[in-house]
Amino acid sequence: MTILIIEDEPKTGDYLLRGLSESGFTARLARTGRDGLAIAREEELALVVLDVMLPGMDGWQVLAALRADPVSATVPVLFLTASDAVHDRVRGLELGADDYLVKPFAFVELVARIRTLLRRGPLREDDTLRIGDLEIDVLRRSVRRAGAAISLTTQEFKLLHLLVQRQGQVLSRAQISSQVWDINFETDTNVVDAAVRRLRRKIDDPYPQKLIHTRRGMGYVCDLVAAP
Repeated sequence: MTILIIEDEPKTGDYLLRGLSESGFTARLARTGRDGLAIAREEELALVVLDVMLPGMDGWQVLAALRADPVSATVPVLFLTASDAVHDRVRGLELGADDYLVKPFAFVELVARIRTLLRRGPLREDDTLRIGDLEIDVLRRSVRRAGAAISLTTQEFKLLHLLVQRQGQVLSRAQISSQVWDINFETDTNVVDAAVRRLRRKIDDPYPQKLIHTRRGMGYVCDLVAAP
């Protein structure tokens, strides 16, 4: 399968294409977001390396389009960004990015991150996970509670899947960030807390029985019994 690079800066794009090819990967380069989406529709992709700052259709829009298309919805996406601002990283992760790298970066780190993403296997747990009246169809990536369908983003689904899969087990913020995003966020960021809040609005707020609980100073747990 192919690694798709979507990068408009000529030197950077050519450097990435040459470097990945020399590292043993099959790679293609698109200079615009629209060209990248066209390639994504016609080729089976292993991974996308996506620059945020693209002409016309920017990286945010490209990522949203990739995630909206069933063909590319689950393809890993590694964002390249010139900004290390937390809100930019959060935005990309909320839209469904799997990892990010801040420019300038060492090529060896890019290759290491790509290999880590490619090593991730498909979900192999039971086809259906349940806790109380919540049901997760792992294969269809769908969620229902009390019989009602709940729409989740890619990252929200990963987060819920992890919590339900480990129900009854307290997970630290570091564990959650490494397993959902494959990133260890700095301790002063609230990326995990914000993601849990958004998930609770969909999973817990409309229902009398809460499933996601906070263990102060420890992390989060999915359980039918409220945490003390």
